Amino acid sequence: MPVEVTWWGHATCTVEDSGVRFLTDPLFARRLAHLRRRRGAVPPPEAAMAEAVLVSHLHSDHLHLPSLARLAPGTLLVVPRGAPAAVPGLRRLDANGVRLAEVEAGETVTVEGVTVRAVPARHDGRRLPVGPHRAPALGYVVEGEARTYFAGDTGLFDGMAEAVGPVDVALLPVGGWGPYLGHGHLDASRAAEALAALSPAAAVPVHYGTYWPIGLDGVRPHEFHAPGDEFVRHAARLAPKVVVHLLGHGERVRPEVAR
Repeated sequence: MPVEVTWWGHATCTVEDSGVRFLTDPLFARRLAHLRRRRGAVPPPEAAMAEAVLVSHLHSDHLHLPSLARLAPGTLLVVPRGAPAAVPGLRRLDANGVRLAEVEAGETVTVEGVTVRAVPARHDGRRLPVGPHRAPALGYVVEGEARTYFAGDTGLFDGMAEAVGPVDVALLPVGGWGPYLGHGHLDASRAAEALAALSPAAAVPVHYGTYWPIGLDGVRPHEFHAPGDEFVRHAARLAPKVVVHLLGHGERVRPEVAR
């Protein structure tokens, strides 16, 4: 099989293609500020093993410095252009042997023969709660034996399919970490609309059912538990030819794709 995907929870996935491992938005914390991990064990140490790490934007649940500190020297860390200026802690990772590559939409990097292409996302990419908008939010397409799209955080936008290009596997956010999704996010229904436009062979829903605000267990719990199943249902209606793989935390799949 050309690609293997492991979902570790939230937006953290390992994509292995052509023997090269890519890790997306690593978050290896039991607690982050007001959030706690409610489902799925904290990923094991081997989850941090990758040739390259792809960070979609600067929010702390996607660019998490303590998690990035677990990366081995020599790992390539791909971040939106301007990220080191907005998040100075990234420079300390660079000093510890992690290699930084800044990209913007349309640019590519090559990792052991596998190409990573940065694509646009519609999301507020600032390092909150302070700081100017110094770095864009991005998605990435890993192009090896298969073309795997990691959307990061994004809303639907005109020309999305054209901007992303042809893909075989789509890792799409379908929820969030709180009772309400703000602007620039996909819920299960909008993610299925994106899926229909992208038309990959396979999809994996991510970014749901992992973290939840402390003390809000009883506030709209449906928004925590249900997005994966809802995405499966909406995808069956809007994109019936796409095979959706609903993974548990730490589970992996080798999607069937034809190239």
